[in-house]
Amino acid sequence: MASTVTSSKKSPEETRHAESRSARPGYGRLLRTRGAWTFLLPGFAARQPFAMLTLSIVLLVQHTTGSYGVAGAAAAVTGVSMAVFAPYSGRLADRYGQRAVLLPGVLVHAASGATLTVLALADAPLWALFAAAVPTGASVPQIGPMVRARWGVKLKDSPLMSTAAAFESVTDELTFVLGPLLATALCTAVDPAAGLVTEAALTLVGGLLFAAQKSTQPAVGRAADGHARVQHVSALRVPGVRVLIVVFLGIGSVFGGMQVSLAAFTESIGEPGLNGVLYGVFAAGNMLSGLACGAIAWKVAPQRRLLVGYTALAVTASGLWAAHSVLVLAGLGLLVGMCIAPALVTGYTLVEYLVPAGARTEAFTWLTGSVALGQAAAVTVSGQLEDRLWGGAGFLVPMGGTVLALATLLALRSRLATPPRGRTVVRGVGHREHAAVD
Repeated sequence: MASTVTSSKKSPEETRHAESRSARPGYGRLLRTRGAWTFLLPGFAARQPFAMLTLSIVLLVQHTTGSYGVAGAAAAVTGVSMAVFAPYSGRLADRYGQRAVLLPGVLVHAASGATLTVLALADAPLWALFAAAVPTGASVPQIGPMVRARWGVKLKDSPLMSTAAAFESVTDELTFVLGPLLATALCTAVDPAAGLVTEAALTLVGGLLFAAQKSTQPAVGRAADGHARVQHVSALRVPGVRVLIVVFLGIGSVFGGMQVSLAAFTESIGEPGLNGVLYGVFAAGNMLSGLACGAIAWKVAPQRRLLVGYTALAVTASGLWAAHSVLVLAGLGLLVGMCIAPALVTGYTLVEYLVPAGARTEAFTWLTGSVALGQAAAVTVSGQLEDRLWGGAGFLVPMGGTVLALATLLALRSRLATPPRGRTVVRGVGHREHAAVD
């Protein structure tokens, strides 16, 4: 009698999908990803200068000119140049490879940073400082977005992608805690130029080591899944990316408004030393919630998480201007910080769904640049409000920035609808086509 035998063996493809479905997100599992440490360690060293640059310029130029106005202007030129040129750096990295962009970029940055240092020490005129500040900012290597793009190659459709986004958010926050501390220590205890010199050296060494990790960078000419790459398009042609840019501008307004307004508040009560404590509480809330976001196995769609999280951010940020005591402000600052990380993590996660693999580095740089641009604008507006209106008026900037961004998000939330997994959007505005992925 013939009998039917059903094999219990699974194909490698079925096994891979089963493991992907059963894998729970966790930092231990994420950091055990093969080859991850080869780009994480040099990447951390290379992105550290990003948080040192602005403060190092301020401390050096203020020392040589005696003017915070001149120092702030030079730093602002650097920041705006970085925000403007970063997306183009990301686009070139997508098209020609991260290594091809990093090698000349870190050399230009080190040279222009050294030039800016020499000009400042030589009491050069303001126009000369601006001339050196433009290439210094424009050539800042976009290591954070490049690391995120490498995670995309390593993890593909893994449930660990959200964990990786949270890990990178926490790493960014740690960078912005350690970078200013290192810059301040070098400029005050060693030499006013030591911060900028160290920043340029770390960028050069870390960037070269990161660029040397060729095996983990996204392939040029092929998509992350190994298939022939679709026609390259700008990340800006994806409607959801433009919505996320507005969302991240609002987040930048929180960072910039908090920096200025907390300093003004602590000075007004005669306790300027509390500025670091209050901002540390805000940063701690950001880091803790970022860690939590990566440890949770989310079952809620990312666009819905963004709507809920950003609403919470706008509500908490709207209460800052009414705080008149240190304890209340510390509590609100903690809540605001806890609401920022989920918005950042979810925004970066959405890029993985919305943007073709060949444009993701550019998309990440648009978002990073948006935070920097929102922060620069908020610093300027908050300072003017603090000077011209009442103490604490600068806190109106985080409220205004997040409320406007939330209104945009609510009105255009349909543009964040993600295509089904296994299908990749290859064109943007008005011509959304899909290409099946095996």
